[in-house]
Amino acid sequence: MLLPIYLYGHPVLRKVAEDITPDYPKLKELIANMTESMYHSDGIGLAAPQIGLPIRVLVIDADPLKEDYPECAGFKRVMINAHIEERGEDLCTEYEGCLSLPAIHEKVERPTSIRIRYVDEDFQPHEEVLHGFAARVVQHEYDHIDGKLFIDHISPIRKQLIKGKLQNIIKGKVRTSYRVVTAPTGKRR
Repeated sequence: MLLPIYLYGHPVLRKVAEDITPDYPKLKELIANMTESMYHSDGIGLAAPQIGLPIRVLVIDADPLKEDYPECAGFKRVMINAHIEERGEDLCTEYEGCLSLPAIHEKVERPTSIRIRYVDEDFQPHEEVLHGFAARVVQHEYDHIDGKLFIDHISPIRKQLIKGKLQNIIKGKVRTSYRVVTAPTGKRR
């Protein structure tokens, strides 16, 4: 089932998400719906807050980026209760976009490597060290479960320059190919 994407300005995107337990209701169905919604929206990642749930669930498929970023080849994950344990010292700046911020792309500086701990959809524990763009994708999605957005990492000047676009997103004056929930009324369209 396709789920609507919650847009910038909706309060759920600013909540720190909570860990879940293996008995979370209909978890497999939720993961399947999130994955389907991510693909339908042409995304490479989706966090539960982006569909209105303040829980620590991420779905990622960065494989479509493999030609430009070989480290993304086959990089498909479901991450539950993820926690970044360590961030590398080396930084890299790349453009990022987000389904919750349609038509906005900005340069974001992030560590080039991270160490992350999570459980998969079967609640099997994992700890991984990720590098390059795979690390960037995970950090971007991880921000969502920490109540952050990629625009929180841009300069105040850049944020001021996109202020009009951000206001239009809040007002629902944005075109997408996917269903959305806008703020502050939470109206679906």
